[in-house]
Amino acid sequence: MHKTRLALLIMVAGTLAACGDSSTLQVSDGTGPSPKLPEPNKTLIPTVNIAPAIGWPDGVKPTAAAGTQVAAFAEGLDHPRWLYVLPNGDVLVAQTNAPPKPDDSKGIRGWVMGKVMGRAGAGVPSPNRITLLRDADHDGVAETRTVFLENLNSPFGMTLVGNDLYVADSDKLLRFPYQPGETSIKEAGTKVVDLPGGPLNHHWTKNVVASKDGNKLYVSVGSNSNVAENGLEAEQGRAAIWEVDRATGQHRIFASGLRNPNGMAWEPQSGKLWTAVNERDEIGSDLVPDYITSVKDGGFYGWPFSYYGQHVDVRVTPQDPDLVAKAIAPDYAVGPHTASLGLTFAEGSKLPAPFSNGAFIGQHGSWNRKPHSGYKVIFVPFEAGKPKGQPVDVLTGFLNSDEKAMGRPVGVVIDQQGDLLVADDVGNKVWRVSAAK
Repeated sequence: MHKTRLALLIMVAGTLAACGDSSTLQVSDGTGPSPKLPEPNKTLIPTVNIAPAIGWPDGVKPTAAAGTQVAAFAEGLDHPRWLYVLPNGDVLVAQTNAPPKPDDSKGIRGWVMGKVMGRAGAGVPSPNRITLLRDADHDGVAETRTVFLENLNSPFGMTLVGNDLYVADSDKLLRFPYQPGETSIKEAGTKVVDLPGGPLNHHWTKNVVASKDGNKLYVSVGSNSNVAENGLEAEQGRAAIWEVDRATGQHRIFASGLRNPNGMAWEPQSGKLWTAVNERDEIGSDLVPDYITSVKDGGFYGWPFSYYGQHVDVRVTPQDPDLVAKAIAPDYAVGPHTASLGLTFAEGSKLPAPFSNGAFIGQHGSWNRKPHSGYKVIFVPFEAGKPKGQPVDVLTGFLNSDEKAMGRPVGVVIDQQGDLLVADDVGNKVWRVSAAK
């Protein structure tokens, strides 16, 4: 039976690699405030173009932008995906992957996609812990590494308010007591609120940020499907950003129609909440661009019925014309299928121009575009609180000459020294980008 399934996988993988479409546009065409949106191209078999995960060979590292340099801040980690910097400069790393999702792998399609994602480095068990990294001598390398929290359930987002540390597990928001300088927390967490989880939990990552006054928490919750093919009932509370009252746990939907929001950050000049969103798949290599956008209270951003405002997705039935009419077009596209996950603003950065005012974005990389897109960290310049101009590459070279993934960037954050830290969940490293010396 095992040999039969393996033979089937090889046959299906070969078929998938030969099918689907190829891009007719450049990634840059799907970038900026007014991206090109060609007609949908729904093929019988969706485009599958995996960059197999191989890790970094000895002595090899990403390529940093002119005027900057890159080195490993920490190595030998276990699927590091998200980062948070504590007030004393300690860095928290969520070492995590998807929880068990039995209903997300049912049928031939689910089984094949699970195997395909495994080739991309997404098939390893979740370590379910948060590690603390400390660079006490400020030499750019973390010399202290401790298990800060363990026995979690696919943790992702982290934020500190006073002495309360909040961690977004895949199915709940937890609060832990924290004392400045401690290197581990042994106390059990207190549940603040349940989050959508369950045996499907298609987009499982949950992020959390706090309001400036610390009274509210904002939690991102991805959809349970690509375009609601599992039914709208499965999408209750999903494809949204929640606002949670920190004191009571009471919550409401702050914004909706966001297929898979991950990174969230406060833009320093306008004070607005921004998010990085992964848009829908399987209507062509050039559709639909992922994006970053400011988030309006009560705003609806289209998913699943439409994208980029009123561009209706005919795969979704029944439609909701009244809701589509209200759909907000996002502020800035960052390329189709780039899997733009990480988001942080340059506030506190000591990187040279042009990286002084704008947003850093970790692009995990495509699995369903020919040729590949993403697999890098980019910077979107801002002016007066809004994007202005084309993105600038910050960190590239995650794919080798054979289009295999040595690394895949995810979370990004500015550390206390003003350098950019990048979590790499295939390379199992945290990279540090600093001004060249």
